[in-house]
Amino acid sequence: MKAWILTALVACLIAGSSAVASDGWITDFEAAQKAAKDKGVPIVADFSGSDWCGWCIKLDREVFAKEPFKAYAKDNVVLFLADFPSNKKQSDAVKKQNQALAEKYGVRGFPTVLLLDADGKVLAKTGYRAGGAEAYVKHLKELISENTES
Repeated sequence: MKAWILTALVACLIAGSSAVASDGWITDFEAAQKAAKDKGVPIVADFSGSDWCGWCIKLDREVFAKEPFKAYAKDNVVLFLADFPSNKKQSDAVKKQNQALAEKYGVRGFPTVLLLDADGKVLAKTGYRAGGAEAYVKHLKELISENTES
């Protein structure tokens, strides 16, 4: 019995980890939607060219990798990454999903950051903003406040 439980636990962890990048960004849109619905929070969807787009790399380094952003995101949003890398490996399913989402949301450039509700409705659109993590968190809070019902 214990072996079965351990096996099931390991299987769940393996399955879950494939949808979540090491930095907490979910790469499976349906999983992001479910998490947003469960937590009752919006999704921050980052459409990025993470290994070739200068502004994307700048946004990652100046905002997403910083503790003020991570601390805010932990309880207030679900992080979803739709990456369009040049050299990083991705499954065909992820590539197909990201391309379909880019087309659906009319993404024309990188980085594009969308604030979405759990159903995938666009609440706001933004991108790189100078000022660092604290300023970006303030910006997200304002967008959420302006575009969600209280």
